[in-house]
Amino acid sequence: MTQETSTASRRRTRLARVALAALSGVIAAFAALCVGELLSAAVRPESSPVTAVGGAVVDRTPPEVKDWAVRTFGTADKLVLLGSILVLLVLFAAVVGVVARRHRPAGVAGVLVFGVVGAVAALSRAGSGWLDTLPAAGGAVAGAAVLWLLTGRLTGTGARADEIPRDRAALDRRGFVLAAGASVAVSAGAGFAGRRLGASGAAEAEASRARVRLPRPASSARPIPAAARPEVKGLSPFTTPNRDFYRVDTALVVPRVDAGSWRLKVHGEGVRRPLELDFQQLLRRDMIERDITLTCVSNEVGGPYVSSARWLGVPLAPLLEEAGVRPPSRGGPADQLVSRSVDGMTIGTPVDTVMDGRDAILAVGMNGEPLPFRHGFPVRMVVPGLYGYVSACKWLQELELTTFDAFDPYWVRRTWAREAPVKTQSRIDTPRPFARLRAGTVRVAGVAWAQHRGIRKVEVRVDGGPWQEARLAAQANLDTWRQWVWEWPATEGSHTLEVRATDATGTPQTSRRQGTVPDGATGLHSVVVSVD
Repeated sequence: MTQETSTASRRRTRLARVALAALSGVIAAFAALCVGELLSAAVRPESSPVTAVGGAVVDRTPPEVKDWAVRTFGTADKLVLLGSILVLLVLFAAVVGVVARRHRPAGVAGVLVFGVVGAVAALSRAGSGWLDTLPAAGGAVAGAAVLWLLTGRLTGTGARADEIPRDRAALDRRGFVLAAGASVAVSAGAGFAGRRLGASGAAEAEASRARVRLPRPASSARPIPAAARPEVKGLSPFTTPNRDFYRVDTALVVPRVDAGSWRLKVHGEGVRRPLELDFQQLLRRDMIERDITLTCVSNEVGGPYVSSARWLGVPLAPLLEEAGVRPPSRGGPADQLVSRSVDGMTIGTPVDTVMDGRDAILAVGMNGEPLPFRHGFPVRMVVPGLYGYVSACKWLQELELTTFDAFDPYWVRRTWAREAPVKTQSRIDTPRPFARLRAGTVRVAGVAWAQHRGIRKVEVRVDGGPWQEARLAAQANLDTWRQWVWEWPATEGSHTLEVRATDATGTPQTSRRQGTVPDGATGLHSVVVSVD
């Protein structure tokens, strides 16, 4: 064999070792994740290492970045986040594997660092305890053991990689393949078992939802008049189907709560008679049914995060009064109602607002069925007139009376405003941006909302010209959006359409552009179209 051939052979061998070392790291990470998945099934789904790290990332992400993610990826933002974490983990694991080829203890330490990061992330989440660190810690130990095993096959019979010259170390290909195959199989089995255990718990929750029979409301919603729903192609439906209702929250894993074990606790400052209710007790209380439009504070001007549904639930004010709560306007000591979710989310709502006579409810039904899991089953809050981050707690389990000075809820700690009434907004649904239209009469249509105030007028203008009043559809109630239509005599050319609304107090929507932080976006929605 010539020296050149021998050198090429050694280079190929070294590259093979590096590639197999990187693969060892990836297999070790796979083992860590699978074991973590199994252990999280015994603790709680939110303690899974990737979910815990993802949740910690969400908690620490600046509001502007969160808004960008919501605008860019929509409801897929969580999937993108988890995918990004997995990609980074694979790259990190490959590097750790390469390091372990030369120095196994250092590689093992790298895997354990992953476990520490996961454990700290799990412990940092609201509502977590020491048990939440178990999946990350246990997974890291399993991953370290797998890495130690596999790198041993790359250097002979388990000798330390740094004790053998790289060029003379034996490469046990057959041993590596067997060890790698066994590691993957055992890890996959652990992951599958964890998934099955998690699915079993989810199945029980789903069965509990299937057994729910919603009671007839003591006070039914008024029928939506036909005149409130003009038939215009491209216009949003007045009532948003559950599958299309927007979802913006921080839950990377949708909680599956068993209605049979659910409890609601009402306590805190000024509560003279603390309450604890189970789901059946809540269902036996008088219910009301109302059409209410909800809006997310992350909704940009013209954005999609506004939807309307028919809700069924228990009025919140009488429940608080039963507990002895008085609002500050009547001498009560607590001005903030903190709602807590099963996933640790905290949302703060002004006590005066939920007790001022509006239809604030603990909702159990949505458009004629029990709440979908992704929208808060078994119980969520719905408060008309407030952005969701200060009112619409999903997967509700606790109501605590306190003060704004004593406690900052989740979003307030992240620079959002303490109080956030919904701002007057309007949107053009049709024609769509950059649509190509034919000259003649074009029906311009959309929605406008100013929940708990109502909409008095909607106007449209073309190319900065005079405002033209649109025809308003009938108003269902003050807490829902209102649809509108304007007949536009379109002429050839490129045109910009703008819309503005005036609420029932006579205050017009502002044209001043403002982002969503700290209390909701402002500005006028516009679309550019071409007419042939």
